[in-house]
Amino acid sequence: MLQVGDKAPPFVLVDQHGQKVSLKGFAKRKVLVYFYPKADTPGCTEQSCLLSGISDDIGRTAIVGISPDAPPKQLKFDLKYELGFPLLADETHVVAKAYKVWKKKSMYGREYMGIERSAFLIDGNGKILFAWYKISPKDTPKFLLEALGK
Repeated sequence: MLQVGDKAPPFVLVDQHGQKVSLKGFAKRKVLVYFYPKADTPGCTEQSCLLSGISDDIGRTAIVGISPDAPPKQLKFDLKYELGFPLLADETHVVAKAYKVWKKKSMYGREYMGIERSAFLIDGNGKILFAWYKISPKDTPKFLLEALGK
């Protein structure tokens, strides 16, 4: 697991509009990178909408969501809920693996690989300020505001 003070793994992924987005592109400002299992499902919708709802309260801090969903599905999710921040497609799970959130999961006795809902607050120099593994949708915005002293 990544720890506070670790260098955040770099990434370059395509967003819901087909544009490349990199961690380096957020240099000199904080960014919340959160991983969610699947766009437009109840928990992911709640988490994303709650984060969108606090975007005016977090100053220059950016919000970036990452899931295995393809860009068209991310775009549909963004438009449906008017989220207003980048949703990145990690279809090959490379970034999820780098952040240690691609895990073996189990449902109804069936094991499979998937995203462990997690969030990371990264400073403008690429260092992890906070790492929240297994975070609940409701706690994501609350923890972000607390971490920012809001």
